[in-house]
Amino acid sequence: MSSRTTILEKIKQNQPTTASELPNLGTLGLEVFEILDKYKTVLKGIGGDFVEVPNYDAIIAFVKKNYDTEKRMITTIPELAEIAATDWFNDDPHTLENVELTLVKAHFGVAENSALWVTDALLGQRVSTFIPQYLAIVVNKKDIVATMHQAYDRIGNQEYGFGTFIAGPSKTADIEQSLVLGAHGARGLTVFLME
Repeated sequence: MSSRTTILEKIKQNQPTTASELPNLGTLGLEVFEILDKYKTVLKGIGGDFVEVPNYDAIIAFVKKNYDTEKRMITTIPELAEIAATDWFNDDPHTLENVELTLVKAHFGVAENSALWVTDALLGQRVSTFIPQYLAIVVNKKDIVATMHQAYDRIGNQEYGFGTFIAGPSKTADIEQSLVLGAHGARGLTVFLME
């Protein structure tokens, strides 16, 4: 008898005799916590930052104060055209290599992991959130859900060509167990939490 046959026979002999009941998943996502506080805490914990703003004018003021406005900035948000280019959607993606800051809007956020859901409808180009040095994402406070279960319920029946959850700056610890920010994308993320 070959090794393969022996192994398969042993597997057949050790099958469960009765089917096990599946666990009840109804309790998942029922944790109670203050959604906005949880979102802020988790975002800070994974290296991101947040700024609470009442409107787009506050974002413009923050960007002017905290970023080098001489460097290239792009946005998909018309209200931010004063500080960032809005005419780049059809450019060759390779021409975006020198972008310092990209500003986009998220459909919604998730408190338990500080992820933000964005799709190609909001990105201009898919590469726009992965190629800049710094990324800023605007999300309405009322559009933050508690858990990924609620997030998947929200996107389950949507149609989109591309969608991704973004949480914090790009980071890896593969290189000699040292944390490196910006290895695979933006090295800094600011989330503008809008009223």
